[in-house]
Amino acid sequence: MAESKSYDQLTVVIAGASSGIGKGTARRLAGEGANLVLGARRLNLIEELAAECGSNAVAVGMDISKEEDVKRLYEAAMEKFGRIDVWINMAGVGLIGPYTELPAADLQRVVEINILGTMYGSQFALRQFKEQKSGTLINMGSIASKVAFPYYTAYAATKHAVAGLSAGLYQEMELENFDNIHVCTVHPWATDTPWFDHAGNYSGHAAEMKPMDDPEIVIESIIDMLDNPQESVEVGVKTKGSAISKNIMPGVTESLNARHVSSVIQDAPPAPPTSGALHEPAAGGTEVSAGLRERMKKEN
Repeated sequence: MAESKSYDQLTVVIAGASSGIGKGTARRLAGEGANLVLGARRLNLIEELAAECGSNAVAVGMDISKEEDVKRLYEAAMEKFGRIDVWINMAGVGLIGPYTELPAADLQRVVEINILGTMYGSQFALRQFKEQKSGTLINMGSIASKVAFPYYTAYAATKHAVAGLSAGLYQEMELENFDNIHVCTVHPWATDTPWFDHAGNYSGHAAEMKPMDDPEIVIESIIDMLDNPQESVEVGVKTKGSAISKNIMPGVTESLNARHVSSVIQDAPPAPPTSGALHEPAAGGTEVSAGLRERMKKEN
C-alpha cells in the first residue's frame, strides 16, 4: 500500500458524505490538504463537516437520485475549484426482508439512489475527466456484488448493476485511449456504519450483520485508490475470501452464505417494519461508525 502523502489542491467530490465511509473519507482527505465538495441530503450535517474540514471544503445539499441535484454538485465543484480530480459515488441505501414483502415504492427508491444516482454521478465525472484528460472515478460496490445475499436481494441487485456499470465504463476508457482516466469499484464487507440503521427493513428483526468490518479499512482502500487506482478491489479478508470461494465453489459458497445471512437475521432482536431513510433523510446515524459491533456484543 502506498505511503500517506499530501493531496494538497487535489479536488475530490464525495456524493454521500453526511455519515459513514463518506464522512470518514472526507476527514482523511481534509487532513491531507484536499479540496472537498461534499454532497448529501442532510445539508446541516455536511455544512458542519465542511466547516470542520476547513476553507477548502464546500457543502452542497443534494439527492443523488435527481440528475439536477448531481448537476449542481458538479457545478459547485467547477465554480469553486475549476476542475475535478476524483469523484466518489458513495451514497447508497439498503433494503432488507423477504422480497415478496418489500413495498414497490421502496424497491423503486433503492434503484433510483443506488443505480441511477451512480449513473448520474459517473456521467458528470467522466465528461469532465475527458475534457481534462485525467481523473479517477470511484464507485461503491459490495460483497453483495460478488455473492448472493438472500433477504438483501434488492440491494444486491443494485450492487450487481453498479459493478456492471463500472466494468463497462472501465473498458470504454481503455478503448478510447484515456490512459489517465481511471474507473474503480470498491467492494466492502458489511461495515459498522449507519447504513444498517438507515436501511429499509421488513425482516421483522433488527438490521445487523455478523461479523462486521471496521469502516477504517474501507476508507483506507479508497484513499489508496488515489495513488494506486485499480479496476476492482475486494476490501478485507472476508470479502477476498468469499470472492475466491465463489470462483472455486460457487454453489457451496452461495448456499453457506445464504444460511449464514438467514441465521443472523433470525437471531437479531425483533423490530417493526420501516422504510428507514429511503424516502426521507434520517435524523440519527450521523457519524462514521454506528457502534453496531458493541451493540451486538451487548445483545449476546
